[in-house]
Amino acid sequence: MKNVTGTKEWAEDNENILNGCSHSCLYCYAHSMAQRFHRLINNEWNQERLKADPRQIKIRKTDGRIMYPSVHDITPPSIDEHVAFIHRLLDAGNKLLIVSKPHIECIKRICEEFEAYKDQITFRFTIGSIDNVVLSFWEPGAPKYEERLECLKIAYSKGFQTSVSLEPMLEGNPDALIASVSPFVTDTVWLGKANRLKSNLKLNGFTQPEILTRADALIESQNDKAIRKLYERYKDNPKIRFKESIKKVVGLELQTEAGMDI
Repeated sequence: MKNVTGTKEWAEDNENILNGCSHSCLYCYAHSMAQRFHRLINNEWNQERLKADPRQIKIRKTDGRIMYPSVHDITPPSIDEHVAFIHRLLDAGNKLLIVSKPHIECIKRICEEFEAYKDQITFRFTIGSIDNVVLSFWEPGAPKYEERLECLKIAYSKGFQTSVSLEPMLEGNPDALIASVSPFVTDTVWLGKANRLKSNLKLNGFTQPEILTRADALIESQNDKAIRKLYERYKDNPKIRFKESIKKVVGLELQTEAGMDI
């Protein structure tokens, strides 16, 4: 049976309404795929463009969970379009995993709009580091740590299911970050390595010596020995989950059914 990896570890399906992302994360896998398959417009990934009118995109009802979005983020300039599309997904009876490097403006709006849909929504906020210098280097257009943490607190206080992704982990020791988010997580905290880091950087055009040196240091901080130590610290924590990049190192079985590794 084929092993489940990537977004399929979290959800059976995914939906997106934009091409490009203004967060401009250097390591972005979606950006690298757009480069590889020549899907960029004017070679500009950070210019967000609607793929189509969200009101016209065909909506399907799935038995499992839909991850939204998976190749871009939810940003203030397009929040009206995101809200309209989320409404359609939820009205069709779908369960959503809303994944974001979150902006307070957007999360407040979504929480207000979808108060009646709490049982269909889980938020999963991506926070790869507690250090804003690190975040600003790798994710120059994304919110700072404090804003992401505040978004987590807001969703938690409003009674939504909350989760955090530390994939990619952007620092060698995520203990302080895990401790800071755990009190506001009702679901899970996911740990994952920086996958295909140098390959993605090359495809995305980030080959400057400083960036590659930082990449080498990050990769070394996630060597097998370090990952095994990390796993030993958190293997018995009921909130912690490990992405396939860590499972492979420590010998955990990979899932074979999409969306079941929750």
